[in-house]
Amino acid sequence: MPDTFFMALAGGICIGLATVFLMITLGRIGGISGIVFSAVKNPIEYSWAILFLAGLILGAFLFHFISGHPIPIFEVPIPLMLAGGFIVGVGTKLGSGCTSGHGICGIGRLSVRSIIATCTFLLLGFITVYLRLHGSVA
Repeated sequence: MPDTFFMALAGGICIGLATVFLMITLGRIGGISGIVFSAVKNPIEYSWAILFLAGLILGAFLFHFISGHPIPIFEVPIPLMLAGGFIVGVGTKLGSGCTSGHGICGIGRLSVRSIIATCTFLLLGFITVYLRLHGSVA
């Protein structure tokens, strides 16, 4: 248990430092959906976004390599994962950001819109888990 706490604490510190660094150096919000959108929209102009995303992926592999923790295996069909990713992408576009943009950066800037969005994310997450565990949702 203490191992999990300290890994989560270290991860949170790294995420916080990365978002502050991104804001200081480029004046950009560290919301992942916005960064992905920028990288896809214009990869040449937003090469920093591609590097940022590559760092996220490489950082995860580096963590697993150094810590010895196994890489999680997802037993979900690829079409279902793609559909879920598409739905999340549409939702983040409609909601003007994702949990990282609103929850980490927006709350850090005391944005009322981000605080409301994050509370909405959490509430719907709680409801989803409850229905999944106790309701008729399979």
